[in-house]
Amino acid sequence: MKIWCVEDDESIRDIEVYTLNSTDFEATGFSDAAAFRDALATDKPDLIILDIMLPGEDGVELLKFLKDSPDTCRIPVIMATAKGMEYDKIQSLDLGADDYLVKPFGMMEMVSRVKAVLRRCNPTEVEHLLKAGGLVVNLYEHTVTVDRERIQLTLKEFELLRLFLSHPGIAFTRDQLFNDVWGADYISETRTVDMHIRTLRVKLRDYGKMIETVRGVGYRLEVQA
Repeated sequence: MKIWCVEDDESIRDIEVYTLNSTDFEATGFSDAAAFRDALATDKPDLIILDIMLPGEDGVELLKFLKDSPDTCRIPVIMATAKGMEYDKIQSLDLGADDYLVKPFGMMEMVSRVKAVLRRCNPTEVEHLLKAGGLVVNLYEHTVTVDRERIQLTLKEFELLRLFLSHPGIAFTRDQLFNDVWGADYISETRTVDMHIRTLRVKLRDYGKMIETVRGVGYRLEVQA
């Protein structure tokens, strides 16, 4: 699926595009509304990540243009807002934005929100079952089964497993896992991640071995062929 990122900060735009391309999306970045409008004249994305603070025509004006046009009104839009800009979030949602991200946000949070919005807008086009052998996570039912037997996970254990299965082979630092699952505003220690990984491995039985410790980095889920 094609994701377009409209962001004037080059470093942020590059990492957004890189992360999305690394997670099986086709991402393109635009530095301002003018470049975005030019591309929109010949092509249409499946979803747009739109920064509010843009030079010239800002993100709110661009969102209004998108939602007022019959050619683009059905394209889902995720707005990127600055921390504390409550009015911008409310205004964006009122104008038809489908979700928002508060800067600074984690890249895996961005990917998760993109997938969630696509599930809502195109429910038949996004896979809702994450599998690794006999380990199955059903995102619609919020259930986990191991060799067809239902197991009970806490909310945080479920989110960790969902993150790992969504990005097999990718190494996550403890800070990344903590920020993406608990949130940047949660007050605790990254040691909390280690404790939850330990209990998750036990509950997954033999499949717990797939969650590998990456020395000096954190953890990854390695799915065997």
